[in-house]
Amino acid sequence: MKRSKEESYETISKLKEVARKHFTEYGYSDTVLDEIVKEASLTRGAVYHHFGSKKGLFLAVLESIQREVAKKVESEAAQSEDLWDQLIFGCRAFVTAAVEEKNKRIMLIDGPAVLGWETWRSMDEKGSMLLLHEQLQSMQKKGYFESLSIDALTHVLSGALNESALWIAQTPNIKESVEETLKILSLLLDRFKS
Repeated sequence: MKRSKEESYETISKLKEVARKHFTEYGYSDTVLDEIVKEASLTRGAVYHHFGSKKGLFLAVLESIQREVAKKVESEAAQSEDLWDQLIFGCRAFVTAAVEEKNKRIMLIDGPAVLGWETWRSMDEKGSMLLLHEQLQSMQKKGYFESLSIDALTHVLSGALNESALWIAQTPNIKESVEETLKILSLLLDRFKS
């Protein structure tokens, strides 16, 4: 039984790894399931057994990416004890991770298109948006944003970060665009600083 679980985990991991490469390179619509299973040395049956469909495999890949981005956000935010710096570092980490070549097409372009806006948004609410909400709540308890609705502020900032990431992903100079975006975000947030 133990070996069966290990084999299953290995199969799932291999399929997600190969699928991520294909979804990144070709996009969802031009990715061919037969090419994924061929490269993974598996069968279509393995995909259907573990993921149900190509769309299910895509969903699993996107969930993996969102977990990676969330870990990066938490890791970068933890570089400081200052709550304000944590917020800025976390925002920077989100934007830079979202526009990485290995993430942007799946996370920003195909994610909402393939899964639908409501599913994609729900996933975002359970990932990056949840971390942002928790950070803002912690800050409010320490005297920041006292007169503001944290729910509203979370949605405004999350929307700004997502839209910025979409814009940055399409610019020719990503690094410069990230810096411009974070400069503006810092200026906006400074207006709320107590």
